[in-house]
Amino acid sequence: MRATTALLFFLGGLLALPVQAADALDWIKRLSEADQQQNFQGTFIYERSGAFSTHDVWHRVESDGSVREHLVQVDGPRQEVVRVDGATQCVGGGMSGQASTGEMWPARKLNPADLSTYYDVRVAGESRIADRPAVVLAVIPRDQHRYGFELHVDKETGLPLKSLLLNDKGQIIERLQFTRIDMAAPDDGELQASAACKPVKEAKVAQVKTNWHSEWVPPGFTLNSTLQERSPVSNDQVLCLAYGDGLARFSVFLEPLHGAKVDDARTQLGPTTVVSRRFASEDGGTMVTVVGEIPSGTAERVALSMRPTGAQPQ
Repeated sequence: MRATTALLFFLGGLLALPVQAADALDWIKRLSEADQQQNFQGTFIYERSGAFSTHDVWHRVESDGSVREHLVQVDGPRQEVVRVDGATQCVGGGMSGQASTGEMWPARKLNPADLSTYYDVRVAGESRIADRPAVVLAVIPRDQHRYGFELHVDKETGLPLKSLLLNDKGQIIERLQFTRIDMAAPDDGELQASAACKPVKEAKVAQVKTNWHSEWVPPGFTLNSTLQERSPVSNDQVLCLAYGDGLARFSVFLEPLHGAKVDDARTQLGPTTVVSRRFASEDGGTMVTVVGEIPSGTAERVALSMRPTGAQPQ
């Protein structure tokens, strides 16, 4: 999530310098733990596909270790979300369609050792973001199946102050950057939602069994969960297989077509790829949709690899 051509050339020069991988992984560990330990409040900008939005955030670690967060989009129509330990409590405005995952940053609960298997993690230099000194980390994929990151980590707290998501050409496809941040704990009033923030009923999530599997996923990606979720292309409840490598994630939705005629499709929404492919079968077929922040060619290959056990595509 992630400025100018000059910055990219500058970073490229930094990456040519000797670096200490162990130091970089230490910073990744600090970053992954920081939001569970540090109070803060501030304003950040988010950019994707050339569109910008500005958000206020209040984040407090409670005495019992739980984390409460309140976010409000402050330009355009008001959008709002309140989360506790990443679970959405209420949503207001258009955020209801994008707040379910609860992730502000690309890196949380990371295992640095596992991460280094699939990414080259380097200390690339220093910067200053929101008037605070930061360490610049370059997270470079070791293959073509995942995006790279440039992370600017606050020296004092380990919080990520700026995050750039980069494609294989080094182009920025998503940016998230603080313009103001204060490490003081928000008060109770700042963590309270407005009347426009509508409560979200807690969904009962249960693992389900499936006879579907993927014959290929990128190295390092493992199946994390198999759930029933709402389809990304309809209102139906469909099977969802969630995969991750500790940093990048994608989901595979499997929706019975019951003989309906549908076309294959591919869409790119900023960093998010959506690829839908029809799996033909005697029972009317299944629409396989891959959604995630992975390159489109990778998503396409995953979609084409999905099979029900013992079946072959027709």
